[in-house]
Amino acid sequence: MSEKDREQEFDRQIQSLLEEEPAGKKKKGRFRRLSKKKKIILGCGVAVIAAFLGLKLFGGNKEVIPMAATAPLEKGNIENILSVSGPVSGTDSVDVVSNIHAEIKSIEVKEGDKVTEGELLAEIDDSDLLKELEIARNSYDLAVATRDENLRDARNGYAKALQDYEAARANYNRQSVLAQAGGISAVELEAAANALEDAKRAINGYTLENGQVTADKSYELQIKNAQYNLDKAMENLEAAKIKAPISGTVVRVNSKVGQFADKPEENEPIFIIENLDTLELEIKISEYSIGKVKVGQRAEITADILGNDSVQGEVLSISPTGEEKGGGSTERVIPTIIRVLDEDTSLIAGITAKAAIVLEEAKDTWVVPISALRTEMDGTLSLVAVENGICRMIPVTTGVESDISVEIFPAEGAVLTEGMSYIITPDPMLTEGSKVTELPSAGRTASMTEESSAAVKGSEDESASGTQEESAETAEGDAAGSDALTSAPAAE
Repeated sequence: MSEKDREQEFDRQIQSLLEEEPAGKKKKGRFRRLSKKKKIILGCGVAVIAAFLGLKLFGGNKEVIPMAATAPLEKGNIENILSVSGPVSGTDSVDVVSNIHAEIKSIEVKEGDKVTEGELLAEIDDSDLLKELEIARNSYDLAVATRDENLRDARNGYAKALQDYEAARANYNRQSVLAQAGGISAVELEAAANALEDAKRAINGYTLENGQVTADKSYELQIKNAQYNLDKAMENLEAAKIKAPISGTVVRVNSKVGQFADKPEENEPIFIIENLDTLELEIKISEYSIGKVKVGQRAEITADILGNDSVQGEVLSISPTGEEKGGGSTERVIPTIIRVLDEDTSLIAGITAKAAIVLEEAKDTWVVPISALRTEMDGTLSLVAVENGICRMIPVTTGVESDISVEIFPAEGAVLTEGMSYIITPDPMLTEGSKVTELPSAGRTASMTEESSAAVKGSEDESASGTQEESAETAEGDAAGSDALTSAPAAE
């Protein structure tokens, strides 16, 4: 590219920057609204243009060979991480309550005690319950006795009805024979027939099941009702001894001796028991990030209580439905559980912890700063390599991306080699064959590669305000601009 063409290109770049904001609109804060990647590129571009214009103003007609910060291409590890936070809890939690309106006589455990399923936690005054049990048992016994008495009467009555029926039938048969011989009147025969019918009705008045007489159904219903009351009274008496429904740790005791069991302090459960052998992190992930989260992804969990240590976890489950984020936001969040894999840690339930979920990762791969990639006119990406002071455009594709770095692959027909020199923030006006003077910056590249392994792609930490985030991004953009290319005249 000739010096005239370069000057015209610079003029177009400056004009584009000046016209990018519509007339009449305020430009204050515009840089903060740009994405981090665009800020880096824009900062670099402005620095390059400023440096070139300075050289044009003070360098006369000397040939300008731009200077470029370069680094050797190296392989490394890169991770795409989502940072989330939420409360830690046990894997199983039970609220122990009672519906018995009686005073608590004793409490056998305290907070922090480990208990096994069925272990005694507390005892309730059972004096009234014993009386209720006695009344219920008496009612049941009375109902059974009444049914049995009715059954005896029914069986005796049925036996007598059978005898009466057989006698009435025999009498009717005799009277029929006499009537045919003219020995009795028609009135006497009719009386015998009526007696036989009365005997049949008497038999039909009894209930039979499998040929056996049974008591009236109402007596059975009375027994069932009495049995229910008796069972309930026995359950209440058993419930006067409050026992642990699961094995775990008593994390809360919300009552004391003398209080009514069904009215603990502030309507809280009497006890809360949790299984703390395995812990879980309950988090809510934004609907905009949940598509990248999968069950089984690993996570690194940190908390103030752990100090500089961390524990390992993995995504255990993702809710099939979302819920409102709250706070007037229209955003939806999806409840997600992360299981803590490490055992015997100082992590405890009831605190807030942070988890860095590894969404994507790549190991032993080509890694460069995001700013090193240049977007061509056709939308493809290029890495600008430098060999003996001459630029070569190497087409590449990208893989895993963190905040500051990106994994790259050589496009079809291209080659990437270990240690090859590339420009960290290439001038958009460099072309294939352009001359540059290298400014090696290997230390800075190594630092960025190390940071990429712990870079946070997205954050769900709601405590950070928008102003703080914007200020941080602005600082990053300014820092990127300070690393921009510079130019110097070639020696005469």
